[in-house]
Amino acid sequence: MANTLEELKEILKTDINTITDTSFDVNITSSTSVPTVEDSGITYPNLDEKKINAKTITTCVLYIDIRKSTELNLKHTPKTLTKLYSAFMRSMIKAAQHYNGKVRNIIGDRIMVVFEEENCFNNAVHTAILLNSVSKYLLNPAFSYNDISCGIGIDYGEMLVSKGGIKKNGKENAPYKSLVWLGSPANIASKLTDLANKDITIDKSNVFYIVDSTSIEKKCYYLSFKEFFSNDYIKKYNLEYMEHDQYDLDLGWFHSNKFSAFPWSLTDPKKVKTPEILMTESVFFNYKRENINNNEIKNNLWKKQDSSLYEGYNIYGGGLIYPVFKP
Repeated sequence: MANTLEELKEILKTDINTITDTSFDVNITSSTSVPTVEDSGITYPNLDEKKINAKTITTCVLYIDIRKSTELNLKHTPKTLTKLYSAFMRSMIKAAQHYNGKVRNIIGDRIMVVFEEENCFNNAVHTAILLNSVSKYLLNPAFSYNDISCGIGIDYGEMLVSKGGIKKNGKENAPYKSLVWLGSPANIASKLTDLANKDITIDKSNVFYIVDSTSIEKKCYYLSFKEFFSNDYIKKYNLEYMEHDQYDLDLGWFHSNKFSAFPWSLTDPKKVKTPEILMTESVFFNYKRENINNNEIKNNLWKKQDSSLYEGYNIYGGGLIYPVFKP
């Protein structure tokens, strides 16, 4: 234990240098089962042996949280809030387990659920429908009417799972350790949770058309002209500045033998109401493929959302519930 800031500085500097040194070994294995914090295949950094073990899993991840938490905290008494959040956490965690979901993180009123790789699309979407049903027809009526509503987001992909924290003895042990889920699926699912079940204003003051002259296909991107033609977007959309391209980034136009762009202004921002459940295209298409004869698929109950809701991704959503939960 360091007695002074100078001593603490040297201890931390040594730890950081040891972990970031090229001789420090990171051993990563794949898993089809959702790891736990006690998983022997995931370790804390061992600074003596200069190694750490981590795992990867390719599956669905779901987040859910309560809308308008700040307003709820201002409106209700501490006793009511305690009951509200206790009821929310207990019911959602129990419901998440019904379709084999594994709760792996709880931050405030946000719950993270990860699924076994096998049948993850069905389990994730059914869990979302179940959690939405519980929110609407069990939690909401139990408190002031229309107080309780939730947003749910789902994505799919590979996540790297490592162990965060340090070892502590006694009562302090549990709060100092957790699993860290790294990778875009966790980030995207969390972002979709933020966007779900909200009135969102989409600013389209910088709309412009990109015309692909090779296919005569018009594509509309809701980005500033300069942002789209930055190097990152050129690479992302496989655009190339040709030798004889003509463009003026300040005035907002571009022309080449492949693409042309010109501004198209909309004076009023667009407002959209998002449904309670949002998922990426990869989740929806796999779920649809596995449930092609289901009424929800036949009746197109999962709708493609506004193209500018989450730039770079096609998002699908709906407010499906299980009728058995209705009063």
